[in-house]
Amino acid sequence: MSLGEAIAIMRGGIFQTLLMAAPILLVGMAVGLIVAILQATTSIQEQTLTFVPKIAAILLTVALLGTALFQSLAEYTRRLFELIPSMAG
Repeated sequence: MSLGEAIAIMRGGIFQTLLMAAPILLVGMAVGLIVAILQATTSIQEQTLTFVPKIAAILLTVALLGTALFQSLAEYTRRLFELIPSMAG
C-alpha cells in the first residue's frame, strides 16, 4: 500500500464521519439558536430549557435519517473490506 492510498482511505474516513455527523449537528445547532432567540426575547434564562428541544430534535433527526446514514456507513465499510486483499499484496 502506498502513501497515497493510505491518505485516500483516511480522507474517505474523515468525509464519512462528516457526512454522518453534519445533519445531526446542524439540527442541534439550529434548534439551539432558535431556543436562544426565544429565551432572549422572553427574558427566560433557564439553562436547562435548551436541552429538551435539542435532544428531541436530534432524536427525530436520527429516527428520520438513521437508515440512510447506516446505509452510507455500510457502503463505506464494504469498500474498505474490498480493499483488504489489495493491501496484503
